[in-house]
Order: sequence, then C-alpha cells, then structure tokens
Amino acid sequence: MLARTPIRRKPDMSSTSASDAAKPAPLWRRFTSMIYDLFPLVGLWIVAAALWVLAFHDVYDPQHPQPTLRVLLGVWLLVVAGAYFVVSWTRVGATIGMRAWKLKLVRDDDARIDARTAMIRYVLALVSLAALGCGFWYAWFDADGRAWHDRVCRTRMMRL
Repeated sequence: MLARTPIRRKPDMSSTSASDAAKPAPLWRRFTSMIYDLFPLVGLWIVAAALWVLAFHDVYDPQHPQPTLRVLLGVWLLVVAGAYFVVSWTRVGATIGMRAWKLKLVRDDDARIDARTAMIRYVLALVSLAALGCGFWYAWFDADGRAWHDRVCRTRMMRL
C-alpha cells in the first residue's frame, strides 16, 4: 500500500494585514535606492538645465555666470528634483530607485501620502542631507527605523 503524503496548505493571507507583512526598510536599502534615483535625476537635470539655458541664453553665460542666475539655476534644479519625488511618492508611493529595491513610502495608517506631505518630506529630507545626513543616520537609533523627516511627516519607508 502507498503511504499518503500530507497536503501542505498555504497559510491564509487574508487574516494578516499589509502592515504585518511589510517590514521597515533598512538604512542601506534606502541609501542604495537614493543612488539609483540619481540616474533619472541626472537626466531630468540635463533637460531642465537645457531649458534654463534656452530661456536665458542672452543673459546666462555658462562659463561666467552671474551669482544671482547661478543661485536661481540651483533652485530651479532643486524644484525639478522635488517634482520628481513628490509625483513619484503621491502617485505610486515609490521612486524608480525605491521600486528597484522594493521599497514603498506610506503614511502611518498605511495610506498613500498626499502632495502637501510629500513636499514637506522632500524639504525636510534636503535639510537632513544638508546636516551631513544626520536626519538619515537617526534611523539607526530610532526604534521604528525612521529618519527625521519620516518622524515629522508621520510616514514610513517599508520593505515589500
């Protein structure tokens, strides 16, 4: 007589919520996704800088730029980068680099973030980077693995 092998059933996933399955993203994944995001950003910055030069071709000399126009160009490039992050976070919940590393940005209640929260988070993330990355390094010591801007905006970076 043949011995019967027990049938293994998959666990019922309907009883666990999405927040139970998702884990906080480790800091190294966040940094690698930032490196990945540099590639689309560089492309956007090239197009934005080309538009800037087309708009100010009589006024702007790339070899000897006026200090005011140089600062305004930097602000323009930060706005373009901000638009990339805000649109990505609000529409999909992740940038291209975050999708590559299976990360997603959500609010504390697991909902998608709105545009206002995304803009505030972007500005605070810039401040975190400007402070020698202290806002990001804070995630090592935080119980939930959150950076400063995540704490303030009540968002979480989750690993899928």
